[in-house]
Amino acid sequence: MWEILDLELFASGVRLSTPLILAALGGMFSERGGVVNIALEGIMIFGAFVGAVIAFETGNPWYGLLAAMLIGGLVAHIHGIASIRYQADQVVSATAINLLAIGVPAVLANALYNSTTVTPNIPLMLPIVEIPILSQIPILSTLLGKYSILVIFAYSMVPISWFVLFKTSFGLRLRAVGENPEAADTAGINVYQMRYYGVWISGLLAGLGGAFLSIAHGSSYVRDLSAGRGFIALAALIFGKYRPGLTLVGCMLFGIADAFQIRVQGVIPIPTQFVQMFPFILTMVVLAGFMGKTRVPAADGIPYVQTK
Repeated sequence: MWEILDLELFASGVRLSTPLILAALGGMFSERGGVVNIALEGIMIFGAFVGAVIAFETGNPWYGLLAAMLIGGLVAHIHGIASIRYQADQVVSATAINLLAIGVPAVLANALYNSTTVTPNIPLMLPIVEIPILSQIPILSTLLGKYSILVIFAYSMVPISWFVLFKTSFGLRLRAVGENPEAADTAGINVYQMRYYGVWISGLLAGLGGAFLSIAHGSSYVRDLSAGRGFIALAALIFGKYRPGLTLVGCMLFGIADAFQIRVQGVIPIPTQFVQMFPFILTMVVLAGFMGKTRVPAADGIPYVQTK
């Protein structure tokens, strides 16, 4: 049992937390702007599917990543139109997108490849990056030596997101419309535009997180590939109090929990179904413990009618 708790477990957790980090950071921009986006799960599914299809058809995984980001931004824009322009219930709008993500990829996959559950394998994978010095040190080579370029990008987005949110005028305006849109509107900030920006960023990053699952971590799209990771990313965001650093900790916690349940399957005398529940049980425990302690942006989820 103790052999499971090694450096490889941590390294697997780093990889498995990558889509959570991308989706959670995207959700952070949306929620900081005042728009609840529980559609992260559906956006990840659309990103995974479209990314896999484009990567297979073109033979180029980079095109797949770009397509996943674009479809993620488009789906998020639909959510933005419903939530921002028409002041629809943001939870209902996002839930509709999640429901569409269950059926639309299956229908398109059946039309394209005569299968509702899987797309063909992608011939080329994203490159694995070796960090020159760290890859030569025994312990650090296991922890930090070799990762997909998308893993490195996801972790680099944490300090970038912090800088954008808390050290730039864009971040100040975005947080302003999420806290007090009336005051921001009075100060001349275009509330609708800033909220659209937040929603678009959430779509781009969540779509990229979905593409990681089908292009970098896997080699094709499989039905239910995201397995609730969009919702776990939201839990990590709540755990992290809508701040990049703490959100990273939450994502890594869930990533390591996911890696743990994969490694213990068949090792301990517990039915596989119960082992697979572990990351989700952890999610519920974290939410129960931190939901009341986390201060959400004051105007998060509240529609606003702009005066100009």
